Amino acid sequence: MCMLTLKHFVLQKEVLNLYRQVTRASRSIPDPAARSETVAWFRGEIERNKHLTDVGVIESRINTTLRELRQVLRVS
Repeated sequence: MCMLTLKHFVLQKEVLNLYRQVTRASRSIPDPAARSETVAWFRGEIERNKHLTDVGVIESRINTTLRELRQVLRVS
């Protein structure tokens, strides 16, 4: 088992804040199905990556997800 550092907890909070942003931003999507699909997609990303412990990889995934989110919200 890997010992989690302060940086891990900071990143965890960042992911939670990002989830809140996604939820709020999804309100601008007019189609309810697309809105719930966007939130479900993001939640799936969190679940898929929850096992990661490498800080660099976690930061990279956060940045990638932010780019993807911006792209999804632009299209909608």
